[in-house]
Amino acid sequence: MDGIPLDGVYTWRQARTLGVTRAQIRDDGLPVARGLFVSRALDPDLSTVCRAWAAKLPDDAAFGMETAAGLLGAPCPESAETHVVLTPRRVLPQFSGIRVHGRALQPSDVCDVGGVRVTSGAQTFLDLAARLPPWDLVPLGDGLMRTGAMDAVALAERLARADRVRGVVRARAWAPHLTPLAASARESLLRYWLLTSRLPRPEVQIPILDRWGREVAHADLGWARWKVALEYEGRQHAERDQFGRDIDRYSLMAADGWLVLRFANRHGPSAVMDRTKRALISRGWQPS
Repeated sequence: MDGIPLDGVYTWRQARTLGVTRAQIRDDGLPVARGLFVSRALDPDLSTVCRAWAAKLPDDAAFGMETAAGLLGAPCPESAETHVVLTPRRVLPQFSGIRVHGRALQPSDVCDVGGVRVTSGAQTFLDLAARLPPWDLVPLGDGLMRTGAMDAVALAERLARADRVRGVVRARAWAPHLTPLAASARESLLRYWLLTSRLPRPEVQIPILDRWGREVAHADLGWARWKVALEYEGRQHAERDQFGRDIDRYSLMAADGWLVLRFANRHGPSAVMDRTKRALISRGWQPS
């Protein structure tokens, strides 16, 4: 609203105090909750909506669970609710449109994202370990590490003081398998399938060297011992320039003796496991 010193996120009371008319609020404001608006001049993305909610929440509130994962840029199944964590009290306040959870958080369990309080990567991973199956939890953990929201040290520290917390057993079981090197959620899912199989544990982002010892490519997943590589092909690989680079990369890998298996979204765990097992056996691996 031109000429009015009003932020893009505002309450009805703030707007009216500054002289904004009811008609102006109706024309400009996208309602987030009763009496709470986001200006139509802004993109009403998750960060903006959370910034709006922060104006109505207690000072100790932090966005958590799936909402935190979204704000931290990690892959996670979407939730229809906005999740907020509050310090436990006798009766947790409730807000229409928000799911409130009680958590006794330390300062290291909270971070700032875009001006709002959010549970840290490690706290978010622990919280969601109680809500997500392992095939979603591993991509989440990889994503939190890939974006820099969490590292192995911070996660180990948080899990060390999480005795009897819901989800801690699952979180501790999968924490050693997480890596910041996974390039995508689907690649993480491929690795999860391999880790739960009887196949050898895969290496991540393997450097491919030519006969002169020069690095010519990287394999998403694979086994250098048997020169078997697994590649996940997302939609970006269909782009013309990327397609050309892939042709060069795969031909260089093949020229130096690598067997490359390429998978896409259409391939489920049965196809991945069967083809990978056959490829490894063809290269000398022997099932135990």
